[in-house]
Amino acid sequence: MASEVFEVEQKSASDYEDVNEDCPIKQVDLTVPKTDDPNMPLLTFRMWVLGIVSCVILSFVNQFFWYRTQPLSVSSISAQIAVVPIGHFMAKTLPNRVFFKDTRFEFSLNPGPFNIKEHVLITIFANSGAGTVYATHILSAVKLIYKRKLTLLPAFLVMLTTQVLGFGWAGMFRKFLVEPGEMWWPSNLVQVSLFTALHEKSKRPKGGTTRTQFFLLVLISGFAYYVLPGYLFFMLTSFSWVCWAAPSPLASPWFATANIAVGFFLVMYVMTPLAYWNNAYNAKNFPIYSTYSEIGPVHLSTFFAMTYGLGFATLSATIMHVLLFNGREIWNQSKRAFGGTKKMDIHTRLMKRYKSVPTWWFVIILVLNIALIIFACEYYKESLQLPWWGVLLACAISVGFTLPIGIISATTNQQPGLNIITEYIIGYMYPERPVANMCFKVYGYISMTQALTFLADFKLGHYMKIPPRTMFMAQVVGTIVAVIVYTVTAWWLMEAIPNLCDTNVLPEDSPWQCPMDRVFFDASVIWGLVGPRRIFGDLGEYPKVNWFFLGGAIAPLLVWMSQKAFPSQEWIRLIHMPVLLGATSMMPPASAVNFTSWLICGFLSGFVVYRYRPEWWKRYNYVLSGGLDAGTAFMTILLFVALGYNNISLTWWGNNGEGCPMVSCPTAKGIVGGHGCPLN
Repeated sequence: MASEVFEVEQKSASDYEDVNEDCPIKQVDLTVPKTDDPNMPLLTFRMWVLGIVSCVILSFVNQFFWYRTQPLSVSSISAQIAVVPIGHFMAKTLPNRVFFKDTRFEFSLNPGPFNIKEHVLITIFANSGAGTVYATHILSAVKLIYKRKLTLLPAFLVMLTTQVLGFGWAGMFRKFLVEPGEMWWPSNLVQVSLFTALHEKSKRPKGGTTRTQFFLLVLISGFAYYVLPGYLFFMLTSFSWVCWAAPSPLASPWFATANIAVGFFLVMYVMTPLAYWNNAYNAKNFPIYSTYSEIGPVHLSTFFAMTYGLGFATLSATIMHVLLFNGREIWNQSKRAFGGTKKMDIHTRLMKRYKSVPTWWFVIILVLNIALIIFACEYYKESLQLPWWGVLLACAISVGFTLPIGIISATTNQQPGLNIITEYIIGYMYPERPVANMCFKVYGYISMTQALTFLADFKLGHYMKIPPRTMFMAQVVGTIVAVIVYTVTAWWLMEAIPNLCDTNVLPEDSPWQCPMDRVFFDASVIWGLVGPRRIFGDLGEYPKVNWFFLGGAIAPLLVWMSQKAFPSQEWIRLIHMPVLLGATSMMPPASAVNFTSWLICGFLSGFVVYRYRPEWWKRYNYVLSGGLDAGTAFMTILLFVALGYNNISLTWWGNNGEGCPMVSCPTAKGIVGGHGCPLN
């Protein structure tokens, strides 16, 4: 049976110029096991059952609560933990009868103990259900808010193609972003540690705990603690040690955390205050920290204008940084991909026993998707508005940024977004068409995000020694199942709930006000109807913000020149301008206090413990991260189901918010502020 599941691809040793038994990244070398058992059964009955059930449940739950006024998002870590006892129970109780014995279709309901590779594949299915289908925003905005005609078939095509298109880009860049040891995808190490801890068989060290015991202790502690900031005492988020501003600080390498700290300090405490108190763009007429205000033309608060500018700078800095610091490696990897000798670490060597996924599989998916997208946009043009050339341009932007942003994500655990630049481009080229703006953003931005998700999963499979074709199958099946469930659930809710998302009709206490969809709709109004020309162009108030594009491109060049001029100064090469400039991309919704706790935890983990207690860091760092995530996730679900779903809340001063409300008030004389603001 094993020989049928695991097809071995023989490689000659002469094909590779160097086989390194160590890993080029120390964190990987300390965390990822350097062994493999190719005889472990993967495509088992329990894997299919638990994987598909996890995918369906998470898809339904996340879509059902998507439209709630207080939405709930259930992460895959919940399923990752929950399936462990179920898997072991099935291994003990299912019959071990063999069907179709001595044929290529031979299988057993119970081939042996529940193993770690089955667990990984189940989690891949769960990931498909936990990751929201971003295109649901389009369905909600078009059908519920713009009140335009939209039938089920084009809705399903949009949902499906946005999720699957990323497979094409992933197939193109897996040689660059998965196989090289330098592309280590830090967040995957949390998953690797969690899997190994949950399947650990070693005995408890004297005076200590096993990693499984440590994980359970952290999970229970995080679960118990989160009832305070999650329900009883909201103000504790001001110094929350759970640090729920993603991504996890324990997974990020210290140099990336340090760059975020510098960027956060410069933006929050230098650039924004200077711009505000110098009254740039009449800044004092508006709050220093808020989203946007509509007073005639669109006006941006000082911080929000700064956020847009830094978003522009981050994108140009990403391209320039990758060209300067990774250009040679990309060129060499390109030559290796098309022939010649190859370098590989221990994990790549172990994975060579399995057949890789043929490139033409990805090409077929890519071509079919682009054809379906063009068909949907042209045939249903009245509903979707996006012309065929817009589809091709969105694909070009997505594929163009997948490699540079992938390199940033795979080495720093930070991921610059394309949402701003896609809205900006189509808003200029195809103005006053808000639905086209939404579709273009989804195809240009989300397909790249999906590609990076698939690549990260491929790297997880690489670390856990899952055959690439098996991993590919799990990703494709899980994605398609998730899309079907998300679409059917969304369509059912849109038909079953009167006035869903219509805040003009719904009462203020309605639980179906769709806050996330309203934000997406507002963005389509700003970028699609108003248009970037009336904001950042010759008709707007903020054309100088466009200079951030140039500044972002120059910044990495200055770092590169400094490194060449002062090669002995090691700290210079650790300056990472895309990460530094994009430090505050999570603000809002994250606030300054969330960043402060994130940075403190990142410093303690990535610098103090990693440097002075490496054995502690090796054994417990990523397990701690996974335990905190799991405990917080389970308590979040419990609080929502038991209290939030029934609108049961606790009102007292400890739940009155955090931070300084005065940042939402204007300071100019004669300007009337909002509720709680003093008269000027």
